[in-house]
Amino acid sequence: MKKIVFLLVTVFTISFVNAQDSDVPARATFSRGDKWLEGGISLTTGDSSDDYFAMTPKFGYFLDKKWAIGADINYASIAYLPNTNSLDKSDSFGIGGFVRYYFLSLGNFKAYGEVGLGFNQTKLKYLDGSSTKNDGIKANVDLGIHYFFSTKWAVTFTIAEVLSYNNTSPENGDNSSDLVININLFNNIFAQPKFGLLYKW
Repeated sequence: MKKIVFLLVTVFTISFVNAQDSDVPARATFSRGDKWLEGGISLTTGDSSDDYFAMTPKFGYFLDKKWAIGADINYASIAYLPNTNSLDKSDSFGIGGFVRYYFLSLGNFKAYGEVGLGFNQTKLKYLDGSSTKNDGIKANVDLGIHYFFSTKWAVTFTIAEVLSYNNTSPENGDNSSDLVININLFNNIFAQPKFGLLYKW
């Protein structure tokens, strides 16, 4: 609920500020050759939770006003509290590509669907000093929204992960696969939104 309120307050505040500005920018548009950088940062720390840091930059290129392709990089680091697996820390790095389709444009609100595929590697470090590596393949289908508060800058919201697939190949152990399909998107579409910023040129 707090995330829903934060989302609505953020959008309302940006809209109100723009409405008070006599030099309100023109409506944001897409065309062939436009490019963008997009990403978000996540940080969690505390005495009762693992320390977590992640960043997910993306670069995209418009093929026309609706279709775009791009590449993404993701990095995550976790410092664990004492646990039964004797884990001390994990570091993950991944690269991938995606295709994005903008299916709705309402003023400066843009909604899209995205299909992505990539590779990731995770290094696990244990309290006894040993470590292992896990290689994996990732695939995803997402829905998202942009709100452009200028012709170049937008707030981004990934509001639904329709499908995600991960295949992991541990350095020591058997392969494992996980497939998650979320069909009931509108039960609570803002339950786990991911926020970020986008710059287009």
